Amino acid sequence: MTTTDNMPLAHGGTLDPEGNALNPVEPQEKTWGWFAIFNIWANDVQSLFGYSLVASLFISYGVGGWTAFAALIFSGLFVMWMVNLSGAPGEKYGIPYPVLARASLGTQGAKLPAVLRATVAVFWYGVQVYFASTALALLIRSLTGISGGAEILGLTGIDWLSFVIVWGFHIVIFWRGMAWVETFLNIAGPFVYVVMIGLVIVLWQRSDGQLLTATATIFANPEGTFWSEFRGFIAIVGTMVAYFAAVMINFSDFSRYSRSRESMVMGNLAGLPFNMILFSALALLTTGGAAVVFGEEIINPTEIVERTDSVLLGVIAAITFFAATVGINLVANFIPAVNGIANLSPEKISFRKAGLITSLFALVIGGFWNSFISQFGISGFVNTLGATLAPIFGIMIVDYYLHRNQKLELADLYDMKGGAYHYDNGWNSAAVKAFGLAAIFSVATVWVPWFAFLSGYNWVVGAVLGGVVYHLMAKGRSAG
Repeated sequence: MTTTDNMPLAHGGTLDPEGNALNPVEPQEKTWGWFAIFNIWANDVQSLFGYSLVASLFISYGVGGWTAFAALIFSGLFVMWMVNLSGAPGEKYGIPYPVLARASLGTQGAKLPAVLRATVAVFWYGVQVYFASTALALLIRSLTGISGGAEILGLTGIDWLSFVIVWGFHIVIFWRGMAWVETFLNIAGPFVYVVMIGLVIVLWQRSDGQLLTATATIFANPEGTFWSEFRGFIAIVGTMVAYFAAVMINFSDFSRYSRSRESMVMGNLAGLPFNMILFSALALLTTGGAAVVFGEEIINPTEIVERTDSVLLGVIAAITFFAATVGINLVANFIPAVNGIANLSPEKISFRKAGLITSLFALVIGGFWNSFISQFGISGFVNTLGATLAPIFGIMIVDYYLHRNQKLELADLYDMKGGAYHYDNGWNSAAVKAFGLAAIFSVATVWVPWFAFLSGYNWVVGAVLGGVVYHLMAKGRSAG
């Protein structure tokens, strides 16, 4: 493996927490089999928000259960296809998303999308640390019976204790390196499913065997027409694609650890359609059981647990919610944040340093979330940054598959002073212009009400637009 003056490519890969977070992984570090890839998606789906989203799909869009299920399966297959495209170069060359972006945007230009993705990830990382701490606070209160107390910044003493413990827990995991991250994901994914199945069994018993009957009424939609079902199908697919959009763009951050392309593809096949089916079925059964036992359709699992009035179930649920929230935080937020921050100064910022920087931001964002940030309406700002990532996905895919025929020069990707991907002082003007033009559309979909009819498809349209504009500009430059 070749080296450059700017970054040694041999040894010190990302499984070494002291090593550079962006170095290509060594062959001996590619240890993730299909089950590890499967658990990336299991943890990505198994958040409290993911549960509420899936449960509400059968209610909010006015479609029958079979239509909703078909839409979920289709969206799982579509996202699987997209991540196989974005993850292939990571698996082949062992490189993360910020390094892959250098091939199309340039060694300096790639810092722009990496910073955008990292900013979004850092923000939600801090928010999820706070939400995971609420699960620990629930556990402490369930065991001790303590409630209330003086509040500082909207949090009681138990809340602050839980927040600091959860914040430190994240640090312990990443401090040990990606091997510990993999281990946690492999434990958390199956564990959450076991507890969800247990909750269904409890509701089955309390519903006197009427759970399936109640679930069948959710599947039935006697007033539905072909066009109402079709519109609902399209809306659900768009919603789920938007839900997975962030992980789609930086999936090479995970596929780089895959043992082979086959294990990546198999893990995505099992992880996406299968997880969508299993998780959705459990969410539907739980919602149906709650409708029988409590007389209303409840889409928040914490409320279902509270209604059961069981200390044991409350303890188990608190541990489950904690595992699920930490799992999605590691997948969707921590890894892209660390790699994006490390890309700002690859020779100086190690995996651990980038993790500590991310954690410091999380301490501020999570600590002020309840009292200030959640009231400030910052989601528009974060959604705007997220929307600009769509064109980057299209540009990277078109560049890798159409312009480079799936071939990259690894040493040049790490040569920050010259090489094939340095372009004009580190910037590929064709990609930057294409990004700028397509990003205008993407940002407009967040702020202009007229674009609301896209209903979640703005990300897909933005990705296609970025890829097409880049292809035309890069092609015209070559012809010139």
